[in-house]
Amino acid sequence: MRLKSTLEQWITLQAIDRCGSIQAAAEKLNKSHTTLIYTIKKLEDQLALKLIQVKGKKTRLTLEGKTILRRADAMIEQAQQLEVISQQLQAGTETEITLSLDHLCDPNWVYPVLARFYQDNPTTSIQLVETTLSGTQEAVLSQKADVAIINIPITDYPADIFGNTKMLAVIASHHPLAQKEKHSLSDLKTITQIVIRDAPFEANITAFEQENKQENINVGWLKAEQRLTLDNFEQALAAVKAGIGFCRLPEHLIQANQDDKLMRLRLDNSMSYQIPTHLTLPKGEDTGPAARQLYELLLASASERL
Repeated sequence: MRLKSTLEQWITLQAIDRCGSIQAAAEKLNKSHTTLIYTIKKLEDQLALKLIQVKGKKTRLTLEGKTILRRADAMIEQAQQLEVISQQLQAGTETEITLSLDHLCDPNWVYPVLARFYQDNPTTSIQLVETTLSGTQEAVLSQKADVAIINIPITDYPADIFGNTKMLAVIASHHPLAQKEKHSLSDLKTITQIVIRDAPFEANITAFEQENKQENINVGWLKAEQRLTLDNFEQALAAVKAGIGFCRLPEHLIQANQDDKLMRLRLDNSMSYQIPTHLTLPKGEDTGPAARQLYELLLASASERL
């Protein structure tokens, strides 16, 4: 089916509606007053509809014009998006980037930035991968991540501060240990400690890679005689609430799930500690434009927050 109208005609009608007069619309579109009148008159003839009404210096759309423009607005927006997409593809913008996120980082620091990024980058998808301990280092050293949020800076990979995560030791409020006013490390040696498994960056790691990867890292283990090892902090939180044992959890996770089932352990000389998180670009100078923009947005958000 051959279309009677053109995109330029609909853009002209939209400009007249938004500007309130043909003269103002002509200035916005950088066209002559006569050209716009001719364009709209031709559109009216093609559709056999009266689209505008001129009263003095003001121009208003008719009821039919407003009704049909509401449908055309979406078409104009899609056409504009197509041009943006073509420009980004021409500039070499990545169609997909990987953001690795250390499990200690508060994800609420990241999601608003992703929302902003998607507004400006309709052609780029993001793989958000949560990493743990050695997996965080692997995401950077293997350069499989385009942007990485890590804890400890890695040699030869410049990093900027992104935030600080406070770690708190907690236990279920119904656990026998919760009845004590203060706790010592010796108290914890007989209680099950819930810890997070040191996982590689890739889920589908081969047997050869498993045998040859670096030794797992243990952080925060308080020498408890018995441990329960889980995949993530969400599982650990559920295990703590069930009364299995104690765990050091990020403060933001505790606050998001605050209820009377949890109690902070009052440890001698070890009530809490903070772990900094940092931003880095694993690929350095080879970082693509979309990944670099995401990095800058994350860095700007950190500057506002810290």
